[in-house]
Amino acid sequence: MQTTIVRIFAAVFAAATLALAAAPAQSADATVDDTARFLAGLPPSSGSPLTALANDPVWQQHAHYFDSIFAREDSTTLSKVRAFSREQLTDKHDTMLYMFSGPDFLYATSFFPGASTYVLAGLEPAGDVPPLLSLSRPAVDGSLRNLETSMGSLLSYSFFITKNMKTQLHEGSINGTLPVLLVFMARTGKTIQDVSFVSLDEHGNVQTDEPLATSVSTKRAFRTSHSAAAGVKIVFTDGSGPQQTLYYFSTNLADGSFERSGFRAFLDKLGPADSFIKSASYLLHAGGFNQVRSFLLDHSATVLQDDSGIPVRYFDPRKWRLQAFGHYVGPLALFGRSYQPELAEVFQHAQPLDFGIGYRFRRNESNLLLAQKSAPRTSDQELTPGLPAGQYPDGATATPKKKPRKTASSSQSPKKEADGSATGSLGCRVAGIFPFCSDQPPKSSR
Repeated sequence: MQTTIVRIFAAVFAAATLALAAAPAQSADATVDDTARFLAGLPPSSGSPLTALANDPVWQQHAHYFDSIFAREDSTTLSKVRAFSREQLTDKHDTMLYMFSGPDFLYATSFFPGASTYVLAGLEPAGDVPPLLSLSRPAVDGSLRNLETSMGSLLSYSFFITKNMKTQLHEGSINGTLPVLLVFMARTGKTIQDVSFVSLDEHGNVQTDEPLATSVSTKRAFRTSHSAAAGVKIVFTDGSGPQQTLYYFSTNLADGSFERSGFRAFLDKLGPADSFIKSASYLLHAGGFNQVRSFLLDHSATVLQDDSGIPVRYFDPRKWRLQAFGHYVGPLALFGRSYQPELAEVFQHAQPLDFGIGYRFRRNESNLLLAQKSAPRTSDQELTPGLPAGQYPDGATATPKKKPRKTASSSQSPKKEADGSATGSLGCRVAGIFPFCSDQPPKSSR
């Protein structure tokens, strides 16, 4: 009897061994790129161990939902954002900065697709690449639903709702900003080459905590770096293009922390940047964020922002060329004290904006200000007067305007328009105290 039982057990063990040998290697790690595609509702690569999960009806419903909302977002907004970028953002730079961004890579790459280095920063934690193969099926399904919810506000309103993110990015098996970043990268056609967790020392040097290469570890390891600026570095490509790098840092941008964390020193190592600010809670309007505001003004070649960004009074008209797009109707009631009369003057001659963005996400209420740094003008070339006394920030003083010398060519002299503004040969109008420039030729004086 005992011999028979031993023989049966041996036969069963042998059959199981053969079955396991013939079965696909489901225990192998999925690549980070396949994980990103799976989370984004896109089919993983052929032979991926995530294929079985992608056959689940819950994932297929998730994929259908993301197909629908991303197609709608591309049709109504992102395709127009890309067109705006091609037409208006013609002088792009290698570095793109997006402070107060959260995980919003979607708009960063839509406005500035060719940057070599993207730097995003917010208070939200980086999180981890989810080890999908080690999670239960109910955990995966629940995490996909939570991911849909956490991304809903950006895809519906163009901004994340901060109080919702604090809850949604900490819940479930898929949490933090990294899964959201991976979704946006996959949905914008990026291929992820490498992901590593990083932190900064006090001198702004990047410390690599643990590279993930191309595979996701099956060990759950939520990162808790002691650095005041910890985050993630993602190396990716777009089609056959060159490698690009995205840094996301979870860090406090308030005065003091901005420098103590090493984040300021890290940014100092980068070249002139294109900076983007959107839905930033008007933090740069009051005290407490003077250091990051001054840094952006000093190190940006271009600033593209809605009215929640840097107050227009900080753009010295001798250094910056301003272009306004859309309509400035003032902030939401929640931020009512941040209304800018000076900005209203700039937007009196704004160009059309055919998409919605920011807190005023309805198309006919949205605004964008494009500020491009120019070489300092001499007194003879100055197109605008200085700021009125009392409006210079940080104790700066006004410089009296000198009268321009008369020239033989009347085409170089400003022409008065019916609205009292002046138009010069460069197509720039003096609207109050700021230059408003247009690519359109000046109107005829007749």
